[in-house]
Amino acid sequence: MLRLTKKADYSLIALKYFAARQLGSVAPSGSGQAAVLSAKEVADQCGIPLPLLSKLLQKLGKSGFLVAEYGTNGGYRLARGPQFISALEVIRAIDGPIVLANCFTADSFCGYSDRCTLKRPLRRIHEGILRLLDSVSIQDMLLDSEEVPHEPLAAQLVALQSAPNSLQPQASARK
Repeated sequence: MLRLTKKADYSLIALKYFAARQLGSVAPSGSGQAAVLSAKEVADQCGIPLPLLSKLLQKLGKSGFLVAEYGTNGGYRLARGPQFISALEVIRAIDGPIVLANCFTADSFCGYSDRCTLKRPLRRIHEGILRLLDSVSIQDMLLDSEEVPHEPLAAQLVALQSAPNSLQPQASARK
């Protein structure tokens, strides 16, 4: 099963919070840099355990996503614009390479590889997942999560029932 680790999930949540604060409040000094946020603020606002978040913020800093600011009002800020940080970069920095199947790794051996009929299709799926993750930025995540009024679930279900079924052949196509 493909699943984000808790560390990658928390890292994306934290970076999204930094982006939200950067877009919402730029430092008053006129430097154009985002306000510096403490690990405690991010932990409290995002519901992430502080000890784990502190370790993740250090790793995100070492990976070039955050800049640590020291001193009385120290903390972290984004090192670059949220539009320039992809989900793929963050996940790789926290968890290492994304591997859909072992046959894609350099040091892999599979006794079935000479008879495998799935390697090529799985590689295409794997590459598609990587492209998708690379195409989604932290800013995209922020914009996608903004509260948008939604129809009630019942209205959505009625709409689905009344919509023409695209899987059924059209009457004219059957003849």
